[in-house]
Amino acid sequence: MPSTNTFSSYGSVTKTFHWLTALLILTALPLGWFANQLAHAIYDPNIAITEADIIWAARLFTAHKTVGVTVFFVALTRILWAMTQTKPGLLNADNKLEAFAAETVHWMLYASLVLVPLTGWIHHAASEGFAPILWPFGQNLPFVPKSPYLAEVTAGLHWLFIMVLAGSLLLHIAGALKHHVIDKDSTLRRMLPGQFDAPHPPAQHHSTAPALAALAIWGAVLAAGWSNGVFSDHSAAATDTAELTEVQSDWQVQDGTLSITITQLGNPVTGGFAEWTAAIAFEDPSEPGLAGTVDVTIAIPSLTIGTVTGQALGADFFDSAQFPTAKFKADIYKTDSGYEARGPLTIRDKSLDVVLPFALDIQGNTATVSGQLELNRMDYDVGISQPTEESLGFGVVVSVDLTAERQE
Repeated sequence: MPSTNTFSSYGSVTKTFHWLTALLILTALPLGWFANQLAHAIYDPNIAITEADIIWAARLFTAHKTVGVTVFFVALTRILWAMTQTKPGLLNADNKLEAFAAETVHWMLYASLVLVPLTGWIHHAASEGFAPILWPFGQNLPFVPKSPYLAEVTAGLHWLFIMVLAGSLLLHIAGALKHHVIDKDSTLRRMLPGQFDAPHPPAQHHSTAPALAALAIWGAVLAAGWSNGVFSDHSAAATDTAELTEVQSDWQVQDGTLSITITQLGNPVTGGFAEWTAAIAFEDPSEPGLAGTVDVTIAIPSLTIGTVTGQALGADFFDSAQFPTAKFKADIYKTDSGYEARGPLTIRDKSLDVVLPFALDIQGNTATVSGQLELNRMDYDVGISQPTEESLGFGVVVSVDLTAERQE
């Protein structure tokens, strides 16, 4: 069997690409479906889930993403190969309407094979956490920032394009079966493995009309997505949030971040709290000793931490509905080597004494603070349904960086 195409038959390379792509797609689609079903169960507070369920969902998503990236590269290689090959003629070219529909579906398929995995890959790169791709080249993409909005948009596009892919695939299969069962021609047989003496197709001219029709369908799909809010920014959608009252402070925070880093499936995932207040009283002493106080209140519902935000705010973790704030009320000490904030940290209904070491730089009336401490989530009954570190590590790193101005 020749490796290249002729006007009447497909070569072995094209056939290999065709059936490899089919195998990958028919693997990726059910993997994604089952993973999504498990994910919905995990995020539903009314459904009891176990650590094994979370691990199983992560493995399914990892397999789905890995197969999807493989589809992307196979599809690109297939398209590049097709551009160098003779295109076998349609055996039903005399049936203008059917031939037009067949070529339009082919254009839809080729576009879907690139756009579906590409949008899924961008969604993965723009998100924090959950289910890595199994390959050695990292989880990020050039020019793709970590962005909840971008992740949300590409997730919506991924879903839209999957619908197009599924529809195109069904039409493609239906057309092949129609040729084989009803027309009894060689359209399907000439794509099967092995040598086959295919009849010579009638002379024909390929126009750009099917490609334009496919482009119009893609435009209609995107318009439907727009009307359904796929491109709207819901990444900062309103949630029940704690009402934080203004605080009087000798040092007013001008800018700052309060973040946490967890370890999920062996990978660090960082998120942050958008709303928090700090009442700071501080005078830098000449000798080690008490230097002031700090009173921090954190709005738990303002947390975003990638794809697991909903789970993190749920009853088994921070339980933001019942415990909308966390508090840290501490004394500030100057030590021989730096500074520490020492006092009780309250999360949920647990209050434990912690020590936050931090670096301090004061220039005039401006202070810059950077500090970090590590907590054990189990000490605060966070994620007790995951009593091992197989899917979620015990350690949680809390980082604070802020700039404050002395109030006159």
